[in-house]
Amino acid sequence: MPTTIQQQVGSRGRWAALLLSLLLLSMAPRPGNATINIPSKYKIRDLKSPPVITAQPESVTTFSADDITLTCEATGNPPPTFRWVKDGLEFDPSKDPELSVSRDSGTFSLTAKDGPIHQYQGRYNCYASNHLGTAVSNEARIVTENTPTLQKEKKVSKKVDEGESVVLPCNPPNSTVAPVIHWMDKKLRHIQQNDRVIQGRDGNLYFSHVTEADSRDDYTCNTQFPSARIIVLKEPIKLTVVPSNSVVRNRRPQMMRPTGSHSSYLVLSGQNLELECIVQGLPSPKIQWIRKDGVLSESRTSRDSFDRVLRFKNISESDSGEYQCTATNLQGIITHTYRVTVEAAPYWIKKPKSQLYAPGDMVKLECKADGIPSPEVTWSINGNRLTDIDPDPRRSLKHGVLTLKNVVLSDTAVYQCKAVNKHGSILINAYVYVIELPPQILTENGLMYSVAEGQTTELACESFGSPQPNVTWEGESWDALEANSRMSQLPDGSLQISNASLNDSGQYTCTVSNSEITITAELDVLNKTVIVKPPLALRIQRGMPATLTCEYQVDSRQDTPQVQWRKNRQKLTESSDSDKYMIDESTLIIPEVKEEDGGIYTCEVITTLDMAEASGSITIVDRPDPPTQIQMTEPKDRSVTLSWTPGDDHNSPVLEYLIEFEETDYERKEWEELSRVSGNNQRTTLSLKPFLSYRFRVIAINDIGKSDPSMYTDVFSTPAASPDSNPEGVRSDSIDPGNLVITWKEMDRHSFNGPDFRYKVMWRKVLGSGPSWHTKFMTSPPFTVTDVGNFSAFDIKVQAVNEIGEGPEPKSTIGYSGEDYPTEAPMNVAVELINSTAVKVTWAPINRETVRGRLQGYKIYLMHYGPESRHLNRERVREGKPRNISFVITDSNEERKVLGDLQPYSHYTLSVSVFNNKGEGPQSDPLTFHTPEGVPGPPSSLVLDSPSETEMTLHWTPPTQPNGVLKGYTLKYQQVDKEDSPMQMIEISDHVVSHFNLKLDPHSRYRFYLRGFTAKGEGLPIIREGATTLDGVPPSNISLSTGETSVNLTWVSKERQRNVGFFIHYLKKDGKGTWKRSERVNSSQSFYRLQGLQSGSEYRLKIDFKNKTLWEYEIQTAGAKVMEISQGFVTESWFIGLISALVLLLLVLLILCFIKRSKGGKYSVKEKEEGQIDSEVRPMNNEAFGEYRSLESDNEEKQTASQPSLCEDSKLCTDDTLDDYANSNSVQTEVIMDESLASQSSGVRDVPDPGTQESSPLNPAPAISHHGLPISAAFLD
Repeated sequence: MPTTIQQQVGSRGRWAALLLSLLLLSMAPRPGNATINIPSKYKIRDLKSPPVITAQPESVTTFSADDITLTCEATGNPPPTFRWVKDGLEFDPSKDPELSVSRDSGTFSLTAKDGPIHQYQGRYNCYASNHLGTAVSNEARIVTENTPTLQKEKKVSKKVDEGESVVLPCNPPNSTVAPVIHWMDKKLRHIQQNDRVIQGRDGNLYFSHVTEADSRDDYTCNTQFPSARIIVLKEPIKLTVVPSNSVVRNRRPQMMRPTGSHSSYLVLSGQNLELECIVQGLPSPKIQWIRKDGVLSESRTSRDSFDRVLRFKNISESDSGEYQCTATNLQGIITHTYRVTVEAAPYWIKKPKSQLYAPGDMVKLECKADGIPSPEVTWSINGNRLTDIDPDPRRSLKHGVLTLKNVVLSDTAVYQCKAVNKHGSILINAYVYVIELPPQILTENGLMYSVAEGQTTELACESFGSPQPNVTWEGESWDALEANSRMSQLPDGSLQISNASLNDSGQYTCTVSNSEITITAELDVLNKTVIVKPPLALRIQRGMPATLTCEYQVDSRQDTPQVQWRKNRQKLTESSDSDKYMIDESTLIIPEVKEEDGGIYTCEVITTLDMAEASGSITIVDRPDPPTQIQMTEPKDRSVTLSWTPGDDHNSPVLEYLIEFEETDYERKEWEELSRVSGNNQRTTLSLKPFLSYRFRVIAINDIGKSDPSMYTDVFSTPAASPDSNPEGVRSDSIDPGNLVITWKEMDRHSFNGPDFRYKVMWRKVLGSGPSWHTKFMTSPPFTVTDVGNFSAFDIKVQAVNEIGEGPEPKSTIGYSGEDYPTEAPMNVAVELINSTAVKVTWAPINRETVRGRLQGYKIYLMHYGPESRHLNRERVREGKPRNISFVITDSNEERKVLGDLQPYSHYTLSVSVFNNKGEGPQSDPLTFHTPEGVPGPPSSLVLDSPSETEMTLHWTPPTQPNGVLKGYTLKYQQVDKEDSPMQMIEISDHVVSHFNLKLDPHSRYRFYLRGFTAKGEGLPIIREGATTLDGVPPSNISLSTGETSVNLTWVSKERQRNVGFFIHYLKKDGKGTWKRSERVNSSQSFYRLQGLQSGSEYRLKIDFKNKTLWEYEIQTAGAKVMEISQGFVTESWFIGLISALVLLLLVLLILCFIKRSKGGKYSVKEKEEGQIDSEVRPMNNEAFGEYRSLESDNEEKQTASQPSLCEDSKLCTDDTLDDYANSNSVQTEVIMDESLASQSSGVRDVPDPGTQESSPLNPAPAISHHGLPISAAFLD
């Protein structure tokens, strides 16, 4: 069944006013013997249950030193009580002080003691009961035995002759528990056993024959009882072997165990059986086992004790039969037959099951057992035999099936079925629990089902109760079930909708009959998956790529489907280590097609709801193989039959066969096509030509191409014969006057038909030469006859001739000698005016003698000099310089011609000539004529201009073809967008005017017609449409696209509106800024990018026009918001005062630093420049500060070395600090410069040229002040 997807959804709550019943059928009733299985989803508290025994007591054989435990455990609600029955009598273990009883079960146990325990031997049954019934356990037996003890016995000594057989007895103590027996010596070492010495199942040690080495006195049988944890040590046996004085005589085999020739065994199915075959003899006999009544199963049997034991493990009834042991040595052979009978204790074939039933159900408890012999089956209820219970008409027993009809709550009980035969008994409990449970809907409410169109879906409504409730379905706007065959209710209550359609979508409700228990389900029917373009049937050549496509259509609500490709129904996968297949979604590509790639390819489009598939194919095709076995048969003078065997066509049928031939006697050996035959043929008769030597080959052709050529045949030669045909295309190609040139199409050499091939050329004049022919033999065309006159008619013919004879009589044709140019022009040329654009030309017929050839026709030359009124055109006529020349050709029998498409009001000249095949004769004398005035052509241009909303100005240029004297213009116009609008007309009488202004309706569109006119009338119009231009406004239909720091604005300019400039105003929405505006924008731009915005910020945009806001919008730029540094306390007055005080203090410290530095002494500038400069002073020289005097006294000299400097203890006077301070813009300090330094700087020393002084970041070029000093010497910036 196709997949249906379901999921939990909420109730849609869209029931129609009246819900049509979709399904009125109740759930089908359960069969009469149906049982109740409580689902795990059914919610019920404290469900009662009958007792069920979970641990059965097991039979045990015990010795006085063993513990005894009988287990009996059961479940049930309420918990069951336990009681025991021993040998058919009530047994209460709690009343026996020697027994301990479990508190939560019926299990009791006896701890090992020294006293007797035989009183506990017997058969036990455990009963577990609650108010719903009683369960009975299997029967368990306690068998008690005394601890095995060593019985007093005599010492055994045996004396035998060498080579005789002997048996050493073990005689273990009697016990129902089989002991484990070991034969050992006094050092407790096992007696080594082999095919001569073997231990029997009875414990005795058997010697097939004894040797002298067997003599010893410590053969001891050790008997071990593992369950009693006892080992009984027997008295040692002494064996004396009397050696023989002569060679020991061989002895034939004899049975030692079992004795005789036959023995029988009875064993129960499932037990193990060992068949012994212990024999005596010398040498030791070899043993072989067979099954007399069948084949001995090697898988079910095994051999042990040197083949002396045949062991059956888990024997079955099929093992019943006769088996034979054969013992063989050199002296003879002996056999023993074993009759094995397999019987079986009772076992179950059909067990009754514990089940829950609803009131009114029918119960069938089927209990079947088998065994050998067949067991007796009896029934009990709650441990009481059915025969001891009062009969009930609702209860019957037949063939082991207990039937209860129309059960009621009181029929709840535990029923026991017991099977007994002589080998034992088995018992099984099965309860019948008749219960009433309230109805519940187990399916989750509000499930959403999705199904593809055309598929089958099921809406679940699983319900449970006892009795089983009935459910019905209802849906939205649906017909009744009887009217819709696609819908049915399943036995489990589900609603099945087959071939789902889109109309099936909706909400459905499932309701338990006679209750208010409901659930809803939502069904969504999706469009089915379809393959719109299936794979094609491809025919691909080996080695070429193949591409199969599978285009499909899937409902958009479905996930992307899986596309699975199959080849001949086997899945294809794209392997990572192979380039065999390339699968790209719905395309399968085979890069290089091979022979094995042919087959059917299927595309499966698999969704979670449905699947669609389509198949294509790849057929491997190729050029055909060449034909083989080319044979020539039926040779004749002019034919031969060719046959061949086709090659493999490679899945592309042969369309045709090409037969080629090669001439072996021809210098240029090349293969030529001779014939083509259909691909269905394998033989053809070839028509051949005389006097050729052929060899043939065949090529097969199919859709793919040509095969390789076949092997060529032997040479086949045809005899010579006279030509079969004459040359074609015999004609006269005469060009020069007085010559007759006879030419023809040369014949193919294959048509020569014999040696010495030539052409026989024959000619005669049509008139005056009589019947005789002139003849000339030629090997190739052409042939020229001279001095025959101009354009004379001749009969000409050409015949093929070879050594054998002439070809057929040829047909003659008419040919002419060469033509010459005509000598005269036509006479009486006249022109008749028809109208302003057409004239009729006539002339007298030409004298044919003056044509001197075949008259081909006449040429009329027409020369146009331009409009009539222009002086320049009259000059052109006198000088013979027309504006253009054209000519018209007529037939040879025409003597008049109408010439049209002339220019009105123009000057023309005309002449006529005659022409033949040779060329053109002289022209007639020019004839001049003038065309009358006509209507003008349309104006050259018309431009519409609207200076305002109600005005339209028309600008035009005159017609390029006035066709006369232009008098003026006619303007017509009408509204286009209004039906039945009248045509307005204005006549402009001045031909010089080139514009006109109109008052128009600004809401209408107009069509304008402008014509020029002459005296002959109006010409063709020039047409334009347009409307006045409206006053422009900025755009309001603006689309926005935001970025991080900009926003793009786009709009569509309105038609008919004038361009207008405007500004885009923008304001950041943080309440702190002011409105800003963009540069001027023109409404015709259609696009503008507003830049300079902050990322992650909100802005208001607007456009104002004429003191009104036309457009307003809010945006948010993309990206993270830029965090602005809060002004905080920076603008507070107290902070400004603090900073001012700090600056003042810094200024005082700097002044003190300068004072301290100046007290270091005064020296000349020259000494300073020539002497060693202190490293602390050098930066100041580099910065052109010069030397400073103390502000206290210009004459006082102080030594810097004798007094501590303020700068020595402070970083405020470092060079870096001074530089930083000098570069700051906070304070400007005027410094008094040393006069001597100033004089040196201004007068003594040369100021370097700023243009030539080297400048670098380390040695900047100082700026020169207007006093010739560095600026930095005057002010500390």
